Amino acid sequence: MSSDSIPEPLPVPSATSADSPFRTEPTARDEAPQFVLPLVVHIEKADPPARNDALVTAARAVLTILSDPRSLGEDDGAGEGEWAQAMRDWQDARIRKVVRRARGAEWRKACALPGITVTGERAEVRVYPPVPLDGWPKELAKLQVSGTDLEDAEPPAAPVLDGPVLWMSPETGMSAGKAMAQAGHGAQLAWWELSDTERKAWREAGFPLSVATPDAGHWRELAASGLPVVRDAGFTEVAPGSCTVVADHPALRR
Repeated sequence: MSSDSIPEPLPVPSATSADSPFRTEPTARDEAPQFVLPLVVHIEKADPPARNDALVTAARAVLTILSDPRSLGEDDGAGEGEWAQAMRDWQDARIRKVVRRARGAEWRKACALPGITVTGERAEVRVYPPVPLDGWPKELAKLQVSGTDLEDAEPPAAPVLDGPVLWMSPETGMSAGKAMAQAGHGAQLAWWELSDTERKAWREAGFPLSVATPDAGHWRELAASGLPVVRDAGFTEVAPGSCTVVADHPALRR
């Protein structure tokens, strides 16, 4: 395999399968040990990132760790990546993501743990390999989930419609942290539905994507379009089964 090829990914469920980790009714996935993908957003009091920038960056962080060689299976006998088992365990259960915030020394300590920092226009999000629900590293466990209420000082730029777009529900109010996790879910659904060739092209382009909130009429059209839809399990903030994100990608507009 050439040096610019990406390794074969671990098996992942279809976004539309009967055993989807985003279904709200009980499935066999609930019987498996449960893991969570930690994300930490850098929020300094005096200079917080814009909300839309944070959502885009969180989604790109999820795509980055999904495609990282450390997360992938065997490739030409080279052995699997050091995070591959954790990623497999996480994807065998419910797909949970939790966003916490850090500033100052907390952020520096968080950056010292194994993970990947992804930067946006100004936002910084660090993503880590999955951990058991009750097995967070102490440096991350003490970080706050609350306090991620970010705002856009100006209306976000219009989405790039000929590229990937994560459409956020206009009907479901969410904190920025919750919305970041949901954007990550949407990006992951799109990733699962792409072919290896399509994934490679997206990765090599740097995972460009937009996050936007449509009006109610357009949202209903999107939700019924056949594109992947995130239906939240209802652990926090929103009711179980709430449609939070439609994952739109040019390759999925069939």
